[in-house]
Parts: sequence; C-alpha cells; structure tokens
Amino acid sequence: MPNYQFTAMDASGKTVQGTLEAANEEQIVTRLKQEGLYPTAIKETKAKQPVDKAVKAKQAKTEADLPTDPAKVGRMSSAELTLFTRQLAILLDAGLPLIRSLKTLQRQAVNRNVKGVLSICASAVESGATFSEALAQHPRTFDKLYLNMARAGEAAGAMEGILNRLAEFMEKAARISAKVKSAMIYPIIVLSIAVIITFALMIFVVPKFQGIFLQLLGKNAKMPWLTDQVVAVSNFLQRGLGLVGTDSSLQYFEGPLEIIAMVIILTLAYKAFVRTEAGRTAVDRFLFRAPLFGPIISKTAISRFSRTLGTLLGAGVPVLQSLQIVKETAGNSTVSSAVQRIHDAVKDGEGMAAPLSATEIFPQMVVAMVEVGEETGKLPEMLTKVAITYEEEVDNAVNALTSAIEPIMIVFLAVVVGTIVIALFLPMVEILKQMS
Repeated sequence: MPNYQFTAMDASGKTVQGTLEAANEEQIVTRLKQEGLYPTAIKETKAKQPVDKAVKAKQAKTEADLPTDPAKVGRMSSAELTLFTRQLAILLDAGLPLIRSLKTLQRQAVNRNVKGVLSICASAVESGATFSEALAQHPRTFDKLYLNMARAGEAAGAMEGILNRLAEFMEKAARISAKVKSAMIYPIIVLSIAVIITFALMIFVVPKFQGIFLQLLGKNAKMPWLTDQVVAVSNFLQRGLGLVGTDSSLQYFEGPLEIIAMVIILTLAYKAFVRTEAGRTAVDRFLFRAPLFGPIISKTAISRFSRTLGTLLGAGVPVLQSLQIVKETAGNSTVSSAVQRIHDAVKDGEGMAAPLSATEIFPQMVVAMVEVGEETGKLPEMLTKVAITYEEEVDNAVNALTSAIEPIMIVFLAVVVGTIVIALFLPMVEILKQMS
C-alpha cells in the first residue's frame, strides 16, 4: 500500500504532521478523524504517473496568470460565495482534504475573481495557515460572520457542518431579499408609466389647449383655479426642458441648468445626511414605520437577527461575540442600536429576554421564545424557529403588498390623469357658455 504524508490540526488548533500507510486518501481521513485530528493536506509519497506536457504547461500558465496579492483580487458576489460554501461543504463531507477541495473548486471556477480568491486561500493553507486565517485575507468577500463561523468549525472539528449552516443561512437571506425586490418591481413600473404619461400630457397636450383657450377667451380671461395650476406646472416643465424661452440663448438654457443643479444638490444633500449617524437612524426609523413597506422591512430585520444569532450560537460562538457580529451585520441602524443595548445588558450579567423586550422593536412572541430558549438551554433552536416564522410572515406580507399595490397604483394613475383632464375641461364649459 502507498504511503501518505499528512498535515492536520488537533482540537486546540495545533498543527500535526506525519506519514501513514493506507489504500487510499479516504482511509487516511477516517483514521485521522478517529484520532481527533482534522486533516488539512494529504499527499501520496509514491511516484506519480507522468502528466501530458501540454496539459501541464496549460495548467502552469493558468496558475501563473492568477493574482497572488489579496488586495488585487476582486470580491466574490453573494451568489458565488453561497455556491462556493455549499460545494466546499460537500467536498469536505465526502472526505477530501481542505487544500484539495479548494484547488478543485478553483479549477472549475469560471469567474476570475473566484479563481484568484480560492488560489490565494489554497496557497495560504498549504503554507500552514488555518482556513479562517486564509479567509481573513479577503475581508471584502468573507465578512465577520463568515470568519467567526469558520473559526468555530475549526475549533469543533466539524467544518463541513458549519459550512452547510452558512450556505443555508445565505440561501435563505438571498431568497428573502429577492422576494422583497420582486414586490418593488410592479409599483416602480406603474409609477414610471404614470410619470411618462403625465410628462407627455404636460409637455405636448396642455400647451395646445392653453393656446386654444387664449384664442377663444382672450389673453386677459380668468381661468379656473385648477386649470391655472396645471398650466403653471406645464409652463415650468417646458421652461425647464428648454422648450420655451426668450431670444437670449443664456435665458433659453437657464431652466434646464437650474433643474439639473437642483437635482444634484438634493441628491448630494441626502447622501451627506444619510452618512451621518443621526441621518441614518432617522431614515431607518422612518422605514420601520413607513406605510405598506414598513411591516416587510421590520419582519425582514427580525428574521435576519434571529437567523444570524441562531446560526452563530448553534456553531458554538460565544454569546457576546455573537451579539457583536449580529450588530455589525444587521444592515439597519435601528436594529444595531437595539442589539448593542442587549449586548451591554448581557455583558452585565442579565438575560437576553428582558433587554430584548425593552428595545420595543421585537414583538412579545420573539421575547417569549427567547426567554423559553434561555430557560431550557435551547436558545439556538428557538431563534431558528423565530426566523422560520418571520420568513413565512415576510412571504405573506409581500404577497399582500403585491395584491394591495395594484389597485392603489391604478387609482393613483387615474387621479393624476383625471386631474389634468378635468383641468382642461373646465375652461371648455366657459367657452360653451359664451357661444350659447
């Protein structure tokens, strides 16, 4: 039987190297796991079969083209990271060593950024670094949640199980995000159509009627109030687009420049406001209480909080460290502030249920589930149940929103167009009176 050189880690994270005789690599992996060791590299010491020179040269050229500096490698997308996590978990569960799994995924990757990240990670692990240390070189791809889960997997010697948890977490988060985005598509389309129709009426239709009214009623005739307002808006838009003006070219383009400048100033002011802590808090607080979309945003935040915290605690990450990670990955300043208060209370020796209730963000059902979880020692399981419940509520809320938005947007479109039509019809009544 051939001999195999192996590199493995024990429960304390210490690197162990040696040589074993076995029929194949799977037997080596099984023996090492029975001894409480986690293999990171296994290499057969016997002479290998000669490789075709053309294939070898092509592989060498491909690997030479890959970047070796982590700073020069782009980030992996969320979909690519989820797929990598799921595939790596499958390979490790099948008994393949970590380095071989990383190189296998690197060879089959299509995206250059993915190839670069996996190549650098594989080289780092091959040089003696742990998996989490290799991932830490790419902070734009692997966030603190991912890194801490990887460290927990190394400490427990169950990396494939942790990776499966991570993949499931990312898949569910992506599914919820896709549902919320799909709910936004319909109102955006209808609103865009309403804006286009309104612009067309204001730019092309209202001016023609205005000319007819002035000819029939006279320039000094008084128009109905609603007609005056619609005509004023129409004239403003025409001046803004440069469709009307004086002989002076400077005045002719004064309107468009003013509108563009105003839009740019308002956009920059909003971005500057959101960058401040008070601005971000105000916007997030408004989103939590916004009509129609507020319930979806709040339920999504509660689901994300429960899923993230339950995943971390289930992986063996300490409570305070888990809360700190949840705070940094919440994506909402209102939730982050609430989690910080929970973290401070737990740090002072309190339970999690009381400060959770004091934040007034989480419903009493969530508080009760957390309290039961703390009492029974099954907090991760309870948080997972809360996450599942609120993920279903998000689905129901999105479906209800989609059903409610359709008539609302139709009524909105009818009101806008109807207002313009009525404004144009009112002077015609006066014209008919004069003719009679």
